[in-house]
Amino acid sequence: QVQLVESGGGLVQAGGSLRLSCAASARTFSFYGLGWFRQAPGKEREIVAAVSWNGRNTYYTDSVKGRFTISRDIAKNTVYLQMDSLKPEDTAIYYCAAPLTTFSEIYITPTDYTYWGQGTQVTVSS
Repeated sequence: QVQLVESGGGLVQAGGSLRLSCAASARTFSFYGLGWFRQAPGKEREIVAAVSWNGRNTYYTDSVKGRFTISRDIAKNTVYLQMDSLKPEDTAIYYCAAPLTTFSEIYITPTDYTYWGQGTQVTVSS
């Protein structure tokens, strides 16, 4: 069982930055790949970024490439999403997620993930 807790959301002006954190409870956290998703009102949940269990591989959806960076701190059992040059269209609830199995590579669809945090709101004003 993996428990995930997101933090770091808030209100920011367009062009600003935020860093989201996802703290995990599992002692085996370092063996899990992680994903960041977002869901805007009236839209489906979509992948934003993902990192493999060993941190060697990452994935970014096209709309955030060059602006967002996913990273993990094994010692702190935490995954981060650094978001720069934010745009109003980045406004959404952001979720981190982990799959059921360990030693996973990159998954990009919500159904590939079993464990979810409660989400953190990101609002970008124009």
